[in-house]
Amino acid sequence: MSFFKKLRDRMFRSSDKIGEGLEALVAEEGGPAAAPTAAQQPEAEPEARREAAADARAEPDVGKPGLLGRLFGGGAAAEEPRRLVDDAMLESLEEVLIQADMGVETATRVTANIAEGRFGKRISTRELKAALAGEVARIMDPVARPLPIYPKRPQVVLVVGVNGSGKTTTIGKLASQFKAAGKSVVIAAGDTFRAAAVEQLQIWGQRAGVPVLTAPEGSDPASLAFDALTKAQEQGADLLLIDTAGRLQNRADLMEELAKIVRVIRKVDATAPHNTLLVLDATTGQNALSQVEIFRKIADVTGLVMTKLDGTAKGGVLVALADRFGLPIHAIGVGEQIDDLAPFDPEDFAKALVGQE
Repeated sequence: MSFFKKLRDRMFRSSDKIGEGLEALVAEEGGPAAAPTAAQQPEAEPEARREAAADARAEPDVGKPGLLGRLFGGGAAAEEPRRLVDDAMLESLEEVLIQADMGVETATRVTANIAEGRFGKRISTRELKAALAGEVARIMDPVARPLPIYPKRPQVVLVVGVNGSGKTTTIGKLASQFKAAGKSVVIAAGDTFRAAAVEQLQIWGQRAGVPVLTAPEGSDPASLAFDALTKAQEQGADLLLIDTAGRLQNRADLMEELAKIVRVIRKVDATAPHNTLLVLDATTGQNALSQVEIFRKIADVTGLVMTKLDGTAKGGVLVALADRFGLPIHAIGVGEQIDDLAPFDPEDFAKALVGQE
């Protein structure tokens, strides 16, 4: 199964998805308004009627409209419901986008862009989905960047995020994927306050054949990071992934802990960390915006990974993040398997978001 199919199939399982909202929005006005009713259609001239009869005899395919159908907009295309793009329709569209966690500012901007050149015209669900997907892809395209791998060895990636965001699993998947791609990887289990996080990383390390460096529960994470970087250098590793704690209840302590990790690893490599990756849980919705604000101040975040898109019908928050912060989005996740984390593709995401095939 391709990742796009997984994304499309898993991303929206509730009735709150954008695609259904768009269909309901267009259907609100009611019926295939683009085509005149039989009572409204002008009577065809005798010659046209004769041509239509001959046309019907020559073309027995009932699925193909005859001359009159083509003259007066008959056929399958005319049966497609259409909605006038007016203020009421745009207000409803904005509401659908806000409910999908796109945020007020982004939803307003996207709606205005869709209205441009279409106001006063009639639009079908298919056309509306295509227009919205185009707008989403335009916003997301500048931030869609795979996690960069630099010539510097080892490359140090500090991974941050609140507990429960999928941070530990993301580290395990990245380690497995880079190992499978021929890279030498080391993991530092730096969330020394959560035994479950350490155990989870050890399981991933065993699966991938990647060493996981640990320390006794409650140990100093900075000391572990120092030892891990020293070992990664000795081994000539390509990549060092450092897990960190995610306790936002006391931001001052967390800020100091992360700052200490950075200070200590820079004693070994003055350019480290080379990337600071923030892992976000899509099910938190608009809370993801405040998490980005906090972690940018605490940890100088350089890129994002969004997990659990299969657990929400409101993936629009990723559009809001891109529009507001412009941080690179390196990968997205839709499940627990190794191949359920993939580089972010803006066009695939936009199609899945609006319910396009």
